Amino acid sequence: MGYREKIYKYYSSNRIGKLAPDTVTGFKPREPYLRKIIKEHFPADKHAKILEIGCGHGAFQYYITQSGYLNSIGIDRSEEQIKEAYRLGIRNVVYADLVSYIKAVKNNSVDLLIAFDVIEHFSKDELSDLVDDFYRVLKTGGKIISHQPNGESPFGNFVKTGDFTHEIAFTRQSIAQLFLSSSFKEVTSYEDKPIPHGLKSLMRFVLWEYFVRNFYRLLIGIETGDCDRNAIFSQNFLTVAYK
Repeated sequence: MGYREKIYKYYSSNRIGKLAPDTVTGFKPREPYLRKIIKEHFPADKHAKILEIGCGHGAFQYYITQSGYLNSIGIDRSEEQIKEAYRLGIRNVVYADLVSYIKAVKNNSVDLLIAFDVIEHFSKDELSDLVDDFYRVLKTGGKIISHQPNGESPFGNFVKTGDFTHEIAFTRQSIAQLFLSSSFKEVTSYEDKPIPHGLKSLMRFVLWEYFVRNFYRLLIGIETGDCDRNAIFSQNFLTVAYK
């Protein structure tokens, strides 16, 4: 048994602390961010075909359904994660190998692909082939939303090494290379900034935007002479690529 099979078999339980919450109310800390992604990057058509690979215990699928989308499915290769999703009442999820599942999807049949905290689990060769399949299954004008560890961040190594099955981290440049080399037309990346939805989160946003970012931009400026305004410093970042 390889290390992936060994770990994925009990992915929810073989760790310090619980991965899945007791009830869907445990999704609340992630709600502002996931709803923001849905609002800003999802298709307007509620019948759009949405496929999420690496759906875990179904948090994103829960909010996708709550937002009125009628044709969304999540897949995960951890049977334990899928069982947790079912326990939480999330039914539009399937236990399957991600690569095999994608290869069986018809050409030009998906409006939106979601790969949230998943592409870092593949080697470079595996991922390059997989992104070719992402492009193949998407409709013209479709997009992929990907979320991954940030190698550009001073905190990024914590995420990259925080899971034994993580293989790589990314930067704005390297993830653009990945998608553009598979014929995607446009690739845009976004920092994981705090989402203001109350006093505490507003304070976090202000501290991040006006103090933390400027501090790290200053450090870059001291080294390189260029205070990069587009630098992404969060531990993870979001990327949207269009076919």
